[in-house]
Order: sequence, then C-alpha cells, then structure tokens
Amino acid sequence: MSENRVSIRSRLDQAGLWLSGLCLLHCLAGIGLIWVLGLGSHVLLDPDWHRYGLALAMIIAGIAIGWGAIKHRRAMPFVIAMTGLTFMGGALAVPHGPKEIVLTVIGVSLVAIGHFLNMRANHLNRLR
Repeated sequence: MSENRVSIRSRLDQAGLWLSGLCLLHCLAGIGLIWVLGLGSHVLLDPDWHRYGLALAMIIAGIAIGWGAIKHRRAMPFVIAMTGLTFMGGALAVPHGPKEIVLTVIGVSLVAIGHFLNMRANHLNRLR
C-alpha cells in the first residue's frame, strides 16, 4: 500500500514537471508565432489558458508537494513551489505583455523546481 502511494506522488510530480514544460513551451511558442507570423494571438493569448493552467498547477502541486512535505518533512519543495504559484497568480493580475511572460516563466520554473526537489526528497526518504 505504501509503495502504491509513493508511485502516485511520483506520478503527480512527474505530471507537474510535464505541465510546467508545456506551459513554458506555450509561452515561448506563442511569442514566436505571434512575433514571426502574427498568427494565433486570439487563441494563444487567451487569458483562460492562464486561469485553467494555474488552477491545474495549484491542484497538482498542492496534492503532490503538500503530500510529499507531510511525508518527508522537508519544507523547501513546498516553499519554492508555492512561491512559483504566487508568481503565476501575479501574472494574471498584469496585462498581456512582457511583464506577464516574465512572471509566468519565473513561476512555472519555480513550480518545476519544487516538483523536482519533492521527487528527490521522496526518493531519499524511501532509501532510509
């Protein structure tokens, strides 16, 4: 049973890392397509993408990293990920443009780092 829980936590952290990567790809591809081709701005810059992405990130990070912090008793992954979610939320409060992109990229990167550190702490905890 305990091994099953570990694999669920690990899968959630992996999903969080994938989502962070997809978010970064979305940001960079959106900038590139709009800048180079002038295409897709109505779809790629739709604020709903960011709202849904933040909601999904909050759910996955909250479960995976919160659960991990309870198990391995390390606060750093939680603090880093929550700081990242705060940056992502801040990106929703500014108009579309460079500030939003910078806040989103910083936030997504911090959430990814939090997931990575959580996976590492869970692995080290299993070795004990």
